[in-house]
Amino acid sequence: MTDPMTLPYRPNVGIALFNRDGKLFIARRTDLPGDVWQCPQGGIDEGETSQVAALREMGEEIGTRNARILAERSGWLSYDLPPDLIGKALGGRFRGQTQKWFVMGYEGQDSDIRLDLQDPPEFDAWEWVEPQAVLKRNLGFKKALYADLIPELAALFQAAARDWVRTSRA
Repeated sequence: MTDPMTLPYRPNVGIALFNRDGKLFIARRTDLPGDVWQCPQGGIDEGETSQVAALREMGEEIGTRNARILAERSGWLSYDLPPDLIGKALGGRFRGQTQKWFVMGYEGQDSDIRLDLQDPPEFDAWEWVEPQAVLKRNLGFKKALYADLIPELAALFQAAARDWVRTSRA
């Protein structure tokens, strides 16, 4: 058995994608049992900035990059994989992930969102929800992470939203 304490964290970005109505994008994972939902996220490639990674991951996972970065959460958040995923998930090389989170404003149409462009797709359903409603979903082992994160991301969005909504509709 792999000792998780000897493994590093994988650098990762998280994307809190908000629409013009202040609702947050969440999607249902295809690879976890039990109807598990989350925001888009993904690894940072070597030599890639976290901002570039966030836009790339959004394009890969939901089929569009039609968004603007509105805010960046200060600092990094780390989480550990559950014991049954250590040595299996993330190529078996990481104990968990350390994430840089971005708040983005979605500037496209709902019809631009395509979950079927990845093979296999990471998600099979998506919704715009009130930020606090995310915490009522099954978030799997990331529930504690989201409980701490959602209020902060919603506040960052609110701080940036007025100017973004005005300029995005101009």
